[in-house]
Formats: sequence, structure tokens, C-alpha cells
Amino acid sequence: MKTKTSKVQILLEALPFIKEFSEQIVVIKYGGSAQTSPELKEKFAQDILLMYLVGLRPVVVHGGGPRITDMLGKLDIPTEFVDGQRITTPEVMRIVEMVLCGEINNEIVSLLNSHGAKAIGLNGKDAHFIRAEPKEHAKWGLTGTITKVNADVIHKMIREKFIPVIAPIASGEEMGHPGYNINADLAAAKIAEAIGANKVIFMTDTAGVLDKRMELLASLTEEEVEALKADGTIHGGMVPKVDACLDAIDGGVKKAHIIDGRIEHAMLLELFTAEGVGTEITL
Repeated sequence: MKTKTSKVQILLEALPFIKEFSEQIVVIKYGGSAQTSPELKEKFAQDILLMYLVGLRPVVVHGGGPRITDMLGKLDIPTEFVDGQRITTPEVMRIVEMVLCGEINNEIVSLLNSHGAKAIGLNGKDAHFIRAEPKEHAKWGLTGTITKVNADVIHKMIREKFIPVIAPIASGEEMGHPGYNINADLAAAKIAEAIGANKVIFMTDTAGVLDKRMELLASLTEEEVEALKADGTIHGGMVPKVDACLDAIDGGVKKAHIIDGRIEHAMLLELFTAEGVGTEITL
């Protein structure tokens, strides 16, 4: 009886959050261990379905860097990094599109649909709903910077009760352009901004933003994030994560979250409990 009472208490704790977030759009950047572990994949699908069933409108944006690197290696195609970013040659772009769209996107859509969701896969070339230009004068080849997102495409899918699952590939302006490889974090931020999302959640392999004592910072403002970057507390791979968060909230998204995708049901714990599990960033 005590266990059953505890379960009821959990549901009651979630109730105000479910009411508050009903009909709100939440963009989820899906990556890290949550994208590779079979067990965590299942939990992710269950979380997305539950979010949808209680009234939220999830939009999934996924990455796939490790699998792209793996495929390039198997095909003996050289890949080069400058300043930590992959140079996307036309040959590499073919593999990027093949892995992101042909493998990972299809896999996520199939996983969600097998759990009873109504998911649909797409990338920025579909209806040219994401357009881009070369990043920093083509320093990284076909790695691009998003110039425009046609929000109507996503809104129509949401109105038709679909869960959009988006591969971060953008179309070019010229006819026959091979497309652009877009960083998935930045794509999630730009898409969240364009479609008027209330939240954007970044699933990572870290607990969130940590202080100098390696303790989790549960809540930060933009000003506090900038101060932590300036004093070196936020460094390395966390910098582009928080920059994507700041891009999103500067663009009108109310809250950005960095959560640990290695924790089962991390999204539900972040959204529907008072304590959360990661770092929440606001203006």
C-alpha cells in the first residue's frame, strides 16, 4: 500500500507541470549515450510518447557525429577536423546525409512509431524548410550556418498530430546544391526559435553545467553563464552547448535545459518534478 501511495504522490507532483506545459512546443536535441544505448533508446521513446499523450508537442532534432565518423572509416574516406569541427567535403556530405537521414532518422522514427507515437522524419531539404550558407566563408566546406527556417512546415505537422523528427541538414540556394551539414545543437536552437517553442532540451553525456567544485548548477541566467564562461568554469565542449542555449533564449525561447541523457527518463524528471535533474537557463 505504501508503494501505491508513493506512485500517486509522484503523479500528483507532476500534475501542475502537466497543466502548465499543455499544448506547449518542446524541442529536444537527442544525442549522446541516449542515442546509442538500446535501453536508453527505449526510455527516450517512452518519454516522448508520454509527453505527447499528456498534451505537450515534442519536436526531435538529432545528431549523429560518431556514426558518421564510423561510416567514413569503414569506407576509407578521410575526414579532417579544424578547430574541433569536421570539414565537410562533397564526398563526406554524401555520407553525412546517408547516415543522418537513411539510418539514424529512420531508426528514431521507427522506434517512436513502434511505441504508438505518430512520428514523421524529415530534413531541411524537405520543402527547403531549412536554408543555410557556408560557415565562415566555407572554412569547413559544406558545413553550414542556418539562414532561415520555414516554421509553417513544422507547425502543419504539429497540427496534424505528428511528432517531427528532424535530421540537421539544410538546403543551399543554388539548384542542385548538395546541402549543408549543420551542427545539431545549433539546429535545435534555431528551429526552437523559429517555431516559437517554449523550451529546448539538450540531452548530453554530462549532468549539466558544473561549478568549479564539479557540483551541478540547477539554474542559471544568461548573465551568469557569460560570467562562468569568462572565468573558465564553463569550458571545452560545454561552451557550444551553452551558446546554443543562449541563442535559443535570445531568440524568444523561454527556457533552455541541459540534461544528462544517461539517466533513465531524464526528460520526464526535468519537466515534471520540482527539483529537475539538469541545468535550466533563462534570460
